Amino acid sequence: MSEAYFRVESGALGPQENFLSLDDILMSHEKLPVRTEIPMPRLGTFFQERSGGADTDNAIPQGSKLELPLWLAKGLFDNKRRILSVELPRIYQEGWRTVFSADANVVDLHKMGPHFYGFGSQLLHFDSPENTFIGRFRRIMDCSQNAYNEDTSALVARLDEMERGLFQTGQKGLNDFQCWEKGQASQITASNLVQNYKKRKFTELED
Repeated sequence: MSEAYFRVESGALGPQENFLSLDDILMSHEKLPVRTEIPMPRLGTFFQERSGGADTDNAIPQGSKLELPLWLAKGLFDNKRRILSVELPRIYQEGWRTVFSADANVVDLHKMGPHFYGFGSQLLHFDSPENTFIGRFRRIMDCSQNAYNEDTSALVARLDEMERGLFQTGQKGLNDFQCWEKGQASQITASNLVQNYKKRKFTELED
């Protein structure tokens, strides 16, 4: 008998991801541009285009530019040993900051990166902060509160995953309020657990 999947909340806005969260697992596999600060022996097998060949023990030369998943970049990054340095992804660089400052609401964050805020927060691990959340939060909540029984697919398609969660929370709050206004919130129904228990007790009495 299959059981429903209960969504585990992301921990990406904190110092570490929550590896029981599917959102965090997917986010940790997003690629991050890095540059090697030392030769990396025997790793050229995985990056053939950067390998120095068999004569150099398949080492990746110092100064090579690679794209590594976030989880691997965090594991290799060390301020003291300087194994690699991390470059800001394009959407977190100064050019895009100007766009966000002008009007953050026009940007399709989901197209640029479905985990924009979570991934950006993890860049703090490399001393590279970035956040445009404040510029978009008010519009997201306004739309969620003023879109009752309307098609919101076009708006939601442009949102980051965390923004989508906020939008859904706002929509749920609006629906709950509408139910309260109609007097439906006071209706109490028995949970499935109680109903199943009563059915089982009734069956036992019949036997």
